[in-house]
Amino acid sequence: MNVLTHYLAGCAVLIAGAAMSSANAHQIEAPLAADKPAFDFHHADIIRKDTVLEFSMYFEGQPGTQTPDAHGQLAGAQVWSYVWPTSIDSSVIGFDKDSGILSFAVTSHPDFDDTPLFDEDGDGDPENDGRRWHSHWVVLVPADTCGPNGLKVQDIPEGATPNLPKTWPGLPILIDSPGWHPRFTESSLVVTVPFDAQTDLKGANFDAVTAALQVNASVHDPLLCVTAVFEAAGGLKMPGVIE
Repeated sequence: MNVLTHYLAGCAVLIAGAAMSSANAHQIEAPLAADKPAFDFHHADIIRKDTVLEFSMYFEGQPGTQTPDAHGQLAGAQVWSYVWPTSIDSSVIGFDKDSGILSFAVTSHPDFDDTPLFDEDGDGDPENDGRRWHSHWVVLVPADTCGPNGLKVQDIPEGATPNLPKTWPGLPILIDSPGWHPRFTESSLVVTVPFDAQTDLKGANFDAVTAALQVNASVHDPLLCVTAVFEAAGGLKMPGVIE
């Protein structure tokens, strides 16, 4: 079963339920899985509070307690993630307009560090913190190169000069490393993200998924593919409303 088929199959009940939810409902729910409790969320949300967006997931198990094993090199490295795909345009973060699905992600990957401006563990070395959970904006797009109906983080073709956020970490993909810290409890993950109060998010929607990605052996084109879904909510139908 490919990634998107699995993603959609687990969400049919939720999508049907979303249609009959109240006009003010914005939180989304997910069918529970059993294989990875740290990624088994039962509902998720994005709430706007003046000049911040608050991203949240709530779990059956304790989030943040499981991370991928080290692979020893960038090629083939695993990335485990908590992700909120959104309908917010990619240009809001600093990428080109209509570049793909702008998604907020909290990730761990012990084989590389993609937050060069930040020293998450405070040891004086900003380039050895990949295993520690940290946040990104990424742009996701469909990609047959990641398998039938696959997804990847959008690559930057060699020689291309797209618009990029100031905290782009230098990888040839559409990714931003803004340094907003995830907060884990025994049953929740919350990230508070500064956001321009003038940005109109009326009608903006979101989804939620926990997933594994993997760096391609060639380390480019594609660089980073979605390879497994641990838990999913709306099947990329964006049933949640950013309130």
